[in-house]
Amino acid sequence: MGTPGFDFGTPPFDLLDAVGQARVEAAIDLAFFPPGSVLIEAGKPSAQVFVVLRGEVEAGDIEDGQERLFSDYGPGEVFGAFAVITGRARHRYRARGEVLAFLLPAAVFRELLAGQPRFAAWFHEGLSAKRQLLAEKNAPAESNRLMLTRVRDARLAPAVRVPPATPIGTAVAALRQHGVECLLVGAADGEDGEDVDDGPGIVTRTDLLDALALEGHGLASPIGPLAHRPLIGVREDDVLFQALVTMTEAHIERVAVRRGAEVVGTIGLAEVLSHYASQSHLISLRLARASSEAEVVEAAREMTGLVRTLFAQGAKISYLMELVSALNSRLLARLFEFCLPAETRAGLCLLVLGSEGRREQILKTDQDNALIIAGEQAPPGLAEAMARFSAQLAAIGYPPCAGGVMASNPHWRQTLAGWRGRIAAWRRQGDPVSLMELAMVVDARPVAGDRHLVQALHEDLMALGRDELLMHRMIEAAFHFDTPLTLFGRVRQGEAGTDIKKGGIFPLVHGLRTLALRHGVARNNSFARCEGLVAAGALPGELGRDVPQALAVFQRLRLAQQFDALAAGRLPDNTLDIAALRHLDRELLRDALRVVNRFKAHLREVFHLRGMA
Repeated sequence: MGTPGFDFGTPPFDLLDAVGQARVEAAIDLAFFPPGSVLIEAGKPSAQVFVVLRGEVEAGDIEDGQERLFSDYGPGEVFGAFAVITGRARHRYRARGEVLAFLLPAAVFRELLAGQPRFAAWFHEGLSAKRQLLAEKNAPAESNRLMLTRVRDARLAPAVRVPPATPIGTAVAALRQHGVECLLVGAADGEDGEDVDDGPGIVTRTDLLDALALEGHGLASPIGPLAHRPLIGVREDDVLFQALVTMTEAHIERVAVRRGAEVVGTIGLAEVLSHYASQSHLISLRLARASSEAEVVEAAREMTGLVRTLFAQGAKISYLMELVSALNSRLLARLFEFCLPAETRAGLCLLVLGSEGRREQILKTDQDNALIIAGEQAPPGLAEAMARFSAQLAAIGYPPCAGGVMASNPHWRQTLAGWRGRIAAWRRQGDPVSLMELAMVVDARPVAGDRHLVQALHEDLMALGRDELLMHRMIEAAFHFDTPLTLFGRVRQGEAGTDIKKGGIFPLVHGLRTLALRHGVARNNSFARCEGLVAAGALPGELGRDVPQALAVFQRLRLAQQFDALAAGRLPDNTLDIAALRHLDRELLRDALRVVNRFKAHLREVFHLRGMA
């Protein structure tokens, strides 16, 4: 019989259309269960799916004659779906006290799975489907559409190809004839007929104007030497936002669009920005045109507002990370330029470490950077220049690192030989401080100066992955912090909230970092490492799918509460107020923390660890 009062406003029942809701309303019943009642027995099928109205139900497993609690379910939560779908329950479900629950007959539930795709995805696709639902709920319809627009759906300029011997005058005529802003230039042939360049290049209208007006070229000069290589591009099935990130990172205003290996067109900044009310490129332009450190600082202060706007528009966390990373890299490079003359910078390499090195920083955090010196000793005035560099970062809002991990600290400012010796020492010592410093440098990414200097360090670092003893010592840090789940599977919160960095983000990031080093996966972004580990057969496919989803959940929930803190005049931190989360957010968080536990179990198995929580 139908039962009034059932809430269709909470997931997953808010995914049903009007027909589906009417079907539930007609079939659902309400039942009372006294304390201790077994609602579903482990290994048995269930005749219905349960939705708790009042009270709590605990799920447990029987091991060696003892019951081990797995989770619990409170008002608004659903259980029994797996038992209906597979024909057998994974756990025993028992009423902790008096329980009132809605009962949805198994036959009706299966009917809904067959006829309601979004409802079915909730149960079949797990964390991914729940995140998609949340994105749809959070983002305004128009903004969400824009964030999902593909490059192929935008207005592409045709790919006009010319040989490298084409005279500048002919190239200008081709631009006018085809109504384009750039030409694709073929690779130049050497004397033996072999290509001397790696693939096609690109020449823009501005390049031709500069060649004629500023560089002394004539109309008969060939355009081949003017071409920019390698050709930077995006795939036609990339989201349009990726094109914006790529242009920002490469400091360019047009990219090639590829379908497989074929270039099918180009897209420019104007076309991309016509889809987005984004100030990212304005910040990038201000950084590029800044004539003083003060102007760099002023432009950088707008970045938090940009992130807030894009986050509110529904931008994916991974896109935000890439865009912020591109802008931060440009910011650091510009400050570095103002602090040191070009001839000095040529013998240095500025590295970013930690979350910025992994391209996973969104809001400003502590300065984490280091410097490689090419020569045998530091150039004159370097200490003063790096102190000035750190002071300018502090003025922008990047506070000095409490642990002194900054290029202004001589410990993090070493010659290339010094760094290689440091890596050897970390391997030899293997103590907690050495392992912490090693982990930071494994994530290092060059942002200014001679970026080739980091290659030798990278080779030394990757060689460490073959040292099994070192890898065992390194992975132990992933277990330093407990996952904040109670014995009943609920999210545990202290007086100050739940530290999601310690309990969720760090174990995943550090575990992926160590696995990548061990298996020679030469990537430093956590999402890319996860993908590489799956491809290498070092991470099961299902876990490789769920770990990035869990990371994105943690990052999004943390960012939302960090913006709330900023709005209230408080300093943002890594804690989550669980009571302030919506029902779906709490469910996502709990699911994501369970992924952390599964990932830790995988690490224990891979590294043959015992006694690690």
